Amino acid sequence: MSKPFIDSNIVLYLLSADHTKADRAEAILSMGAIISVQVLNEVASVCRRKLKMPWEEIEPLLLAVKTACEIMPLTVASHDKAVELSKRFQLSLFDANIVATALISGAKVLFSEDMHSGLVIDTLLIQNPFI
Repeated sequence: MSKPFIDSNIVLYLLSADHTKADRAEAILSMGAIISVQVLNEVASVCRRKLKMPWEEIEPLLLAVKTACEIMPLTVASHDKAVELSKRFQLSLFDANIVATALISGAKVLFSEDMHSGLVIDTLLIQNPFI
């Protein structure tokens, strides 16, 4: 079974007061997952901007995620694929970057709460792990 690719919202649920979602996010990460640098950037941005967390709290979170996950880089190829997917599926460029990198990684499932659960893009199934 291939590792799932996870969106930034799954990682951010590690910080949630909703213990059911936090536990599910932790279980997903503990079974081994794939993320992209885009996910790390989004997590850091939300932690700073929306959650007003200090870097002293963000850095250990990022380190834990980097340790638990395989990390895919952003490349010109992933960018080109993201632009194509954004046009084809009307995705935001941020979401399209995550989908493109998930496809390039060979993942069969992308866990995301924000994207359309059940949508299949090429060989990738988008699935909301909380429903």
